[in-house]
Amino acid sequence: MPRRRCYPSDTWDDEWALIEPLLPTPACETRSGGRPEKHPRREIVDAIRYVVDTGCKWRALPKDFPPWRTCYGFMARWAAAGIVGQIRDQLRKRIRREMGRAPGAVATVIDSQSVKAAETVGRDSRGYDGAKKINGRKRHLVVDTKGLPLFVMVTPADMTDRDAAKEVLFRLRLMHPEITIAWADSGYAGQLVNWAKKHLNLTLKTVSRPKNTSGFVILPRRWVVERSLAWTMHARRHARDYERLIQHSESLITWAAITLMTRRITRRSSRRSGQPASSEAQRD
Repeated sequence: MPRRRCYPSDTWDDEWALIEPLLPTPACETRSGGRPEKHPRREIVDAIRYVVDTGCKWRALPKDFPPWRTCYGFMARWAAAGIVGQIRDQLRKRIRREMGRAPGAVATVIDSQSVKAAETVGRDSRGYDGAKKINGRKRHLVVDTKGLPLFVMVTPADMTDRDAAKEVLFRLRLMHPEITIAWADSGYAGQLVNWAKKHLNLTLKTVSRPKNTSGFVILPRRWVVERSLAWTMHARRHARDYERLIQHSESLITWAAITLMTRRITRRSSRRSGQPASSEAQRD
């Protein structure tokens, strides 16, 4: 019997119609064969989104979801296979086409965010950011000019933006060769600008804070990626970094972005918004 969907993070039917075709083919349907999956994939996706949205422990998943080990295993396998990044890219391309833009972005914005790490994060993957006074990890996010995510990388917080940006921009260039320009804050200035132009043929422009200003100031271009980072923080799992493995942290950040994009495409803000009570049976 299908699980009754009652949580704000649950997928709508039209959201699931976007995600389901982008998931890998079940092993039992391939030529090599395999055991049929015991639990519906929609319930697995709903469980992952529940963890991201509420910030609960995997072991604390409500009983109406599949076993937590099953949900965690699917999350880890899809992350290792790059499936989550592929879903993100396909949704981003669809949104850009609906906006009348080319599917591939040529201009991007990059920024980083330091967050505290929980005790579950090992010493080998965390560090101390002296500028922000934070012991934890640093998230490096690249978005297009509309704030749609292209790439995320997580590092120890003691890694400087310039050092991390070399790896971020190099991998971004391999994944998206059509990109020609990236905007960033003054922390990325200096030799990195020349390095990006020489080795990646990528123009890196920095946007500095105006002189003699205090308090919050909206800066051209930079506000786009800062808004995207704020959107990510709406998912409670990302208020801190709880993941033992960096790749799982990157994957769950991407899942938060996927939820935002599916809700944007379907024009929905929450599971129950605008839905009359009489249609509860139809949804389930």
